[in-house]
Amino acid sequence: MIGAFAKAIAQLDDPRILRLLMISVLIALGIFIALWVSVGVLLTQTQVFEIGWLDAAVDVLGGLATIVITWLLFPAVVSATVGIFLDRVAGAVEARHYPALPAPREQGFEEIVVTTAMFLVVMLGVNLAVLVFLLVPPLFPFVFVAANGYLIGREYFELVALRRDVPEVARALRLRHRGRVFVVGVAIALLLTVPFVNLLAPVIGTAAMVHIVERIRRDADGADRGGGGANQVAMG
Repeated sequence: MIGAFAKAIAQLDDPRILRLLMISVLIALGIFIALWVSVGVLLTQTQVFEIGWLDAAVDVLGGLATIVITWLLFPAVVSATVGIFLDRVAGAVEARHYPALPAPREQGFEEIVVTTAMFLVVMLGVNLAVLVFLLVPPLFPFVFVAANGYLIGREYFELVALRRDVPEVARALRLRHRGRVFVVGVAIALLLTVPFVNLLAPVIGTAAMVHIVERIRRDADGADRGGGGANQVAMG
C-alpha cells in the first residue's frame, strides 16, 4: 500500500495529472464552500436535533459547529461527486505505468450517473448517522474513520475496476479483497480530513487505487496460473 501511494504522489508532476489536479482542487474548494453554506443555513434555520440541549449547544457554538460538521461531511460529498472526473486520473496513471492494458470498456452515461448518485446518497446517510457518535467523543473517531474507510475504499476501488470489469465482476473482486480495500480506504479517508491535503486527496487516492487494483489482478492471475499448473501435475 505504501508503494502505491508513493507512486501516486511521485506522478503529481505528470502534466496530465497536474491539469487534472488543478481542476480537482477547484472542484473540492467549491464543494467545501457550498457545503459550509448549506450546513450553516441548516443549523441556523432549523431544529436539527430532537435533543434540546444539543440544539442549544449548536446555537452556542455557532460558526464552529458549522465548520466541524462541514469538515466531517466533506470526505463523503467530495468523494461521491468527483467520481466521473477522476476516471481521467485513472487513465493517466494506467498510461504511464500499465501501457499494455487493453482499452477501458465504454460505460454508459446511465451507469455512471446511477452509480455516482447511489454512492452520494449512501455516504451522506452513513455520515449523518455517524454524527450521533459525537455524543460519545472517545468512540467517534474510530466509527468515523471505519465507516468512511469502508465506503471510500469501495467507491475508489469500483471507480478503477469498472473501467474494465462489469459491475458484477468488480464487486466480486472487491469482496474477495475486502480487507486490503478497507485499509486503503481508511488511508484515503484520513487524507481527506487533513487541511489542504484533502484538496489533493481525491487525485492521490485514485492514482494509488489504480496500483492496488492492478496488483490484485496480477496476484489473481498468478494464482490462477499456479493452480492450473498444479492441476496439470496432479493429472499427470
